[in-house]
Amino acid sequence: MGVSALRMVTAKNVVHAALYLVLVLAGVAGIFILLAAEFLAIVQILVYIGAIVVLFLFGIMLTRAPIGRAPDLDNDQRGVAAVVALFLFGVLGSILYDGFGDDKLPVGEVVRSGDVGDSIFSTFVIPFEAISVLLLAALVGAVVIARRD
Repeated sequence: MGVSALRMVTAKNVVHAALYLVLVLAGVAGIFILLAAEFLAIVQILVYIGAIVVLFLFGIMLTRAPIGRAPDLDNDQRGVAAVVALFLFGVLGSILYDGFGDDKLPVGEVVRSGDVGDSIFSTFVIPFEAISVLLLAALVGAVVIARRD
């Protein structure tokens, strides 16, 4: 996943970057399977790999983005980006350590997929719908930009 994530952000080809994103999201699904969260793994595959990546690819194709290698996609700020990434990693690590410290994950606690579905469609229904509207607006925007020609 780490190598695919690095290749995703350093790829000079936009379609290749989207395909590396598929590998990263498949790795996340694999981690969910290792955590015995099969429902979340299937949702990861169906929603993210099946829908979001297809939406990205439609957006790439509809906006007539350059498909081949584009040398102008890179700039000379890799050093600054590395410093900022290390800084954010340190800040996030310290916040997580302060928040959780030496707490252990509960072992043996079984979460039913019905509980996950109830929390998605009751507690988190507003963010779920907001993201769906945002993705629909992105797709409509891609179609409008492509139709101007």
